[in-house]
Formats: sequence, C-alpha cells, structure tokens
Amino acid sequence: METIHTLVIGAGQAGVATSAHLSKAGVPHLVLERARIAERWRSERWDSLVANGPAWHDRFPDATFKDIDPEAFAGKDRVADYFETFAQARALPVRTGVTVTALEQHGSGFRASTSDGMIEARNVVVATGPFQKPVIPAVVTDPGITQLHSNAYRNPEALPEGAVLVVGAGSSGAQIAEELARAGRRVILSVGPHDRPPRRYRGQDFVWWLGKLGKWDMKAPTPGTEHVTIAVSGAYGGHTMDFRRLAALGVTLVGRAGDYREGTLHFAPDLARNIENGDRNYLSVLDEADAYALAHGLDLPDEPEARVFLPLPPSVTDPILSLDLQAEGIRTIIWATGFQLDFGWIKIDAFDARGRPRHVDGVAEVPGLYFIGLPWLSCRGSAFIWGAWRDAERLAQVIAAQDSAQVG
Repeated sequence: METIHTLVIGAGQAGVATSAHLSKAGVPHLVLERARIAERWRSERWDSLVANGPAWHDRFPDATFKDIDPEAFAGKDRVADYFETFAQARALPVRTGVTVTALEQHGSGFRASTSDGMIEARNVVVATGPFQKPVIPAVVTDPGITQLHSNAYRNPEALPEGAVLVVGAGSSGAQIAEELARAGRRVILSVGPHDRPPRRYRGQDFVWWLGKLGKWDMKAPTPGTEHVTIAVSGAYGGHTMDFRRLAALGVTLVGRAGDYREGTLHFAPDLARNIENGDRNYLSVLDEADAYALAHGLDLPDEPEARVFLPLPPSVTDPILSLDLQAEGIRTIIWATGFQLDFGWIKIDAFDARGRPRHVDGVAEVPGLYFIGLPWLSCRGSAFIWGAWRDAERLAQVIAAQDSAQVG
C-alpha cells in the first residue's frame, strides 16, 4: 500500500498544471497517467490538428513555445511535447503507464485502485478532462458504411473510398470536413446550432478580443449551457470558419442529422436558421469589438470587409432533408458529436443525476476531492490551457490552506 498526501489523476494540461502549482506550494503529491503525458493530443486526434489558439495564447504563463512564431498555431504533437518538456524541466512527480480503475473514500481520505497497486491519499484531484467517452449515435445500421468518431479520424487517405458524411459542425467537424474537401473527397456536412467567431478582426486574434471583452471570465449562463459548439480553426494558418466558404469548396451542407429509415438518413429543416444564428453570433463579436475599440481609443485598422458574406449556397436556400446513403455513394460517416463525461470508476456520491460532479469552482462537496480541466469549471476559460493553469493555482492554494488550518 502506497500513501501520498495528494493524488492527481491524469497528466494532460490540467494535471500537469496542478502538479506545477502543488510543487510551488510545497504540497507532496503524485500524478498518475494511464499512458503518456498529454496522450490524447498524441493518439486521439487527427494528424493535421493544430491548436485553435495562437502560440502566444494557448500555453502556460510560465513557458513559451520557443520554436514557434507567437501568432502561429502549434501542431498537436508539438503541444504534447510542450507539456512533456514542461513536466520534465520541473521534475514533476508524474508516473506514466498507470491506470486508475477505481476511487473510493477510505477513512478521512481516499483509496485508489490502480494497475500498479493500491494508493491512499488525503486529497485527490481528478484531472481526466472532458474528452472521456466519445458520443456516437446508434442511428445508422448499414454494415457497409464505416462509422467512426472524430477522435478516431486520422487523415483522408485512411478512409474508404467514396463520399464522407461529417456529422457535427463545431471545430472538429468543420476542420475535418474542410481537410477532406481539400483532399478532393465529396463531403456532406451536417450543421447544427453553433457559435462562429471571427478568427481575427481589426488586426487581433479573436482570443485577444474575448479577453478584452471579458468573455473568458464568464460563468456558465444557465444550467445545461456549459457546452457551446464553436466553429473555429487554426488550420492553414488560421481563418474564420465560414460555412459558405466550405460550400464554395464543394461541401454539401445539411441540417442536423435525424432518423435513419430503410437506408435513408433524414435531416432537420434547420440549416438556414443555424447558419443565420451563427452569423448573428459572428456579427455580435464584431459589434462588441468595435464598441470596445471606440470606448478605449484603440488605434486599430477598420475592417468593413469582415461584414461581407458570400451568397448562401443552394443547399441552404433549397435544403436537402434526406439522403439515400448508398445511392449518394457515402461510405464513411464521421461523428463529430462530442464526448460524455465518464466518472463511473469513482465510487463516491459526488455526482448529479447526469453524472456531472457536484462542485463549486472545482471544489467538490466531498472534502478533499477536487476536479479540474472541465468546461466552465470556474469560468469559460477553464477548459483551455491557460485557464487550467489559473484554476490549478487556485486549487493548490485551497489544498495548502487546508493543511495550514489543520496544523493550526
């Protein structure tokens, strides 16, 4: 039986950030990682993926990407190397290749069952992130069609020949659809409700604008709105994800995927409304940015062309409401439909009816249990690299303060 003061489960961006701050606070701890540091960046993303924010932004404040232009977008393997190098340079106590199979309360602390034996800890920080259980709707039953989640997609060449249906138009779905279209594949993209920010506006990246407009510090507006599908891309040097432009590349747009009957997949008649609402979100960011620039006297170049849209494609004005998949030559469906949380291995009454942890800014109702790296944990920025760093600093201070109180 191994005993440790604080156990951190997961060594992605949130776990590494937590370890760094626990080390600064002098809190003894151990980080367990089932595979390698930042494994999901390495093996659960497509080959060409880059960060959605520029290198000056998508990083920890304590370390820059020294070999990348600050305005460029780091590739997935470079991001993984960044976290691994960060941990090694600071000698963080990360133990890789160890899977936690169960976590239970034990006395005044916790007991973790792992592939390497039992570990007891006074505190546990769960840093397994939001990308836990891929969501693949059990809709299409044709065995002749290859179906995979976006986390299993690698590149166009790895897919069977034929047309590809991509379901989901957030960042993953939109970027994958564009890559396939650029590779000469026939692509149908199912577009649901989404936000669509500008990549850059008036000389500044949208992540800069979100900071100036106070949007990173926003709390989740209402229960159930913790996840908003956002179509944004750092691919090809970074550009605004405009579905009109994808249509001009040859992508056929349809509404949300619905029922599948006798070889035909049906789509909701909501495509035009989804595009319109995405445009409204885009224009609202421009309006707020213009108002902020005026109010603060910022000397930024005007960009009236940012408000000029391509014409709506025929697939929007005359929507396609059903597709015979075989007749259309669709041989692959990529479900870019997100993930579910999966905390079934935690045998503690710390979750609501939907399986989400009950917490306040990452501090669970169960004393000594903490969560980090989840969307909207404390604010909108929590699931991002720099946001996890900020949350980790706060949680490390909470843990260290509890120790001081116990000693006192």
